[in-house]
Amino acid sequence: MDCQSSHTFDSDESDIDIQTEIYEKGGSIDDIRNDLDFCLRDDDKVAEQSVVDFPMDGVEPYIGMEFSSRDEAREFYVNYGRRVGFTVRIHHNRRSRVNNQVIGQDFVCSKEGFRAKKYVCRKDRILPAPPITREGCQAMMRLALRDGGKWAVTKFVKDHNHLLLSPSKVPWKGSGKNLSEDEKDKRIRDLSLELYNERQKYKRKCAAYEEQLKTILKELEMHTECISNKVAEVVKSIREVEEEEESKGLNERWI
Repeated sequence: MDCQSSHTFDSDESDIDIQTEIYEKGGSIDDIRNDLDFCLRDDDKVAEQSVVDFPMDGVEPYIGMEFSSRDEAREFYVNYGRRVGFTVRIHHNRRSRVNNQVIGQDFVCSKEGFRAKKYVCRKDRILPAPPITREGCQAMMRLALRDGGKWAVTKFVKDHNHLLLSPSKVPWKGSGKNLSEDEKDKRIRDLSLELYNERQKYKRKCAAYEEQLKTILKELEMHTECISNKVAEVVKSIREVEEEEESKGLNERWI
């Protein structure tokens, strides 16, 4: 997350403190200047260290805000929701049509949307219906993947249409127990690739089985034709024998 920190000094108070330190320690002006130069050279390091050690509590999302990953953005919005008084739900994501990579992600209030009618108007319900948890809240934070791998906030809706909880009453949902968004995305890609490979394997097997079946049917057709020819020859022979016997019988009658 891109952050900036600045240090301001009051000139009068700074001069008084420096003069007092010179008087008490008996140091020279040059020594103090060297110390100040050393502090100014390390000012950037101190600011960078302060960003790492102290997260920006109380910061509100804004359009253009950047994060290094979806997990970082999720943690930020979850912490923001805890401070404000609502829980966060991961909404649908958007994927690239080129490589199926996730390029957009929405984080919404847990009261977003409404319960489906098939669950509200159930006639076969035995137990009392659970309390309504979705009230059509539109509060959300939308992310988009930028060049360089950064995730930027492209839409932020602050207002909620329901009462907010106090921070102490917001249910705790530990994100460490679940897979990260990047791990989920990687697992989905791996499973999709595995499914594709299995389909290709079955297609190759089906093609081989089809060729074998065609060969068997062709041989069966040839065998059937051969048997038909033999049966026809046998029938022809039987008819010839019957005709010979009939002709012999007629000759014997005439004699």
